[in-house]
Amino acid sequence: MATDLIQIGERIKGLREAIDLTPEEMARKLETETDEYLKYEAGETDISLSFLQRIEREFNVDLATLMFGTEPKMNSYFITRKDKGVSVERVSAYKYQSLTAGFTNNVAEVFVVTVEPDSEEKEFNRSIHAGQEFNMLLEGSMTMVINDKELVLNEGDSIYFDSSLPHGMKALNNRPVKFVAVILYP
Repeated sequence: MATDLIQIGERIKGLREAIDLTPEEMARKLETETDEYLKYEAGETDISLSFLQRIEREFNVDLATLMFGTEPKMNSYFITRKDKGVSVERVSAYKYQSLTAGFTNNVAEVFVVTVEPDSEEKEFNRSIHAGQEFNMLLEGSMTMVINDKELVLNEGDSIYFDSSLPHGMKALNNRPVKFVAVILYP
């Protein structure tokens, strides 16, 4: 996980340097504190999907480039073979495998997300990002919280929701959960 956060931070720093902004100017543009922004650059703290989307919109940089360091090239179709999607771990319990990393000008991001069980985790790791999201469980069970409403989803279940509401999930039964997440941009 730490390596992935460091690599994402390095790509954000590289972007900042390429557009010739100071850390203070970059933090201001992204509506965050300079100290927090510098922690993102250093890979010292989790970088939320909503923060990465803010960078994507503000600087017209593809989300896949920020997360995975790949430059999308296809614009008519892109195939991701089973278990071959570009992967990143943003936080220790979450692994994202992009199914759309090789396509440019996406109107959605599609991931296979694996959430490992964490018996010590008391709170949900919540995120907020623009748009809507669809999740369908491929394996396992999870508790999902959306705007303080807790929902239990099992293999084969799906949910579609407003992703601007605080949301998060936890694997249940001390087993990993795997699901497809489709994030639709506004």
